[in-house]
Amino acid sequence: MAFLEQLPSSVTLLYAIAIAAVLIYLPFLLVVIGRVQVGYDMAAPRALFDKLPPYAQRATWAHQNSFEAFTLFAPAALMAYVTQTGGTLITGAAIAHLIARFLFSVFYILNIPLGRSLMFGIGSVSTATLIALSLIHINS
Repeated sequence: MAFLEQLPSSVTLLYAIAIAAVLIYLPFLLVVIGRVQVGYDMAAPRALFDKLPPYAQRATWAHQNSFEAFTLFAPAALMAYVTQTGGTLITGAAIAHLIARFLFSVFYILNIPLGRSLMFGIGSVSTATLIALSLIHINS
């Protein structure tokens, strides 16, 4: 983890927020492919869901869950940024969240529930770590 010590935490946190935003839309690429396969109807795009192949349905759910995770992660990362909470643990938590959320989508799309659940937990713990360390920092 020596490379984590070389990254300024503040820079890592801002990049992590940007990357997390991009990760929301990665599963949606497979949704688009599924929509093309079944014949996309611009007049009723949501009506196609039941016609999508199973992988595209799971990609839709991964995409939706990514929004939910982002709404917790972004403020947590901003808390650490604003409170100037730094260090290897902050940087590691931000990076762990990104890796876990990427793998969450992969496992969701590939229908690997245990992997998906594990990655959900790691991402959640990473977000909670950012919040907790920020609060500890301002109270010390």
